Amino acid sequence: MAESEERLQSILSVLEECRTGLVECASAEAAHLLALAILEIRIKLNRVSDLELKALCDAIIGDQSQEAAQETPLPRQRWRPVLKVVK
Repeated sequence: MAESEERLQSILSVLEECRTGLVECASAEAAHLLALAILEIRIKLNRVSDLELKALCDAIIGDQSQEAAQETPLPRQRWRPVLKVVK
């Protein structure tokens, strides 16, 4: 098991370098996709369960909604979808 974790750490390092390069080349969408892959590997390496991840997301959303309620309302920025479904 330790060997596979070392391999994932090595892959993680390469992906982080690639993401940094993409950011520097102004390829934000590709960098974002790599960031998602990096996150998935980190979740696996740290053995974060689905329940723990959901609890974290809920806490972040709760914090953001509390902050938003205290600030003056700003127009919502519309985000482009990360992935598109192709049939």
